[in-house]
Amino acid sequence: MSLPSSLERIRIVLCQPSHPGNIGAAARAMKTMGLTRLYLVAPKIFPDPQATAMAAGAVDVLANARICASLAEALTGTVAATALTSRRRDLATEPAWARPAAAQLAAEAASGEVALVFGNETAGLSNEELSLCRHWALIPTDREFKSLNLAQAVQILCYELRMAAVDAGPPPTVTEAGAPASHEEVEALIGHLERAVIASGFLDPAKPKRLIPRMRRMFARAGLEKEEVNILRGMLSSFEK
Repeated sequence: MSLPSSLERIRIVLCQPSHPGNIGAAARAMKTMGLTRLYLVAPKIFPDPQATAMAAGAVDVLANARICASLAEALTGTVAATALTSRRRDLATEPAWARPAAAQLAAEAASGEVALVFGNETAGLSNEELSLCRHWALIPTDREFKSLNLAQAVQILCYELRMAAVDAGPPPTVTEAGAPASHEEVEALIGHLERAVIASGFLDPAKPKRLIPRMRRMFARAGLEKEEVNILRGMLSSFEK
């Protein structure tokens, strides 16, 4: 079955994976669902024969995997990112279950590059990494046993992405909507805002509290467009003058 071209814009991002076997198994899980764009953030061991063995026919996904030094680098050029985590986080946006989260990400892929982000096998995603993602999602595991292998989690979400794309088709066009802001455009806005509030005296850099994380969460909920980012940065520049 052919898939909408929007699924070609979905990146599967593994942050600091520890075991090469999990990388290979994740690549296999992706390919079975028609997803091929793998990003690895600071993998402990890669490439590795174990990864190739566990890929079991998905070696092309491994061969084309992009290695990044940080999650910020892996998200460059994206308009949305969804993080998978099993722990409730302070200052995070409201979570969604895996199925509606995958449907939303598949729809957002119609507008540009998007990413599905998975954490390290042991520690998961840090709060800082999670803050870089616009959305986050949970897999509804049994309360008494929540442990999922990394590749299993990747398989579940890739399946949901495929089903969302096949069932829903392309989302309706909203003519008055503008192009969504990219990850780096939103981060540049946050950096500009931080400089401005420090320069104005509103924020003491020695005691920043949670102003910037809260602003990041607000922008994540808003789903900023490029023009909106430009307006806000123009306002900040005017205030600075």
